[in-house]
Amino acid sequence: MADIRFTTDHEYVRVDGETGIVGVTDYAQSQLGDIVFIELPEIGKRIAKGEQLATVESVKAASELFSPVSGEVVEVNAILEDNPAKVNEDPLGAGWFVKLRLVDESELSGLMDEAAYEAHVRSL
Repeated sequence: MADIRFTTDHEYVRVDGETGIVGVTDYAQSQLGDIVFIELPEIGKRIAKGEQLATVESVKAASELFSPVSGEVVEVNAILEDNPAKVNEDPLGAGWFVKLRLVDESELSGLMDEAAYEAHVRSL
């Protein structure tokens, strides 16, 4: 099973070998409302931890997705171009945003595990 880590801003990274699959949590998508557009980065772009990774537009507002880890974009979820609502339907599965080749796995230690993230959401 892949290891999954979370930020306090409701982004996640699911680690699979040297790749991190990044998206937003179920809590984030529920706060955003119906997602109508997602702007994803170009393949090959290098992203530092905390940098803007994508822009998400919903019926409520536009929001930025910040990268929970540093890496190089190796794949974007092309399904989201025609069906951005996939994030609302399955944020931790088919609604992922990008896959990054991780450059510093030690950055994962600063993120929350699932139990800590669930406690964080309950505190909101």
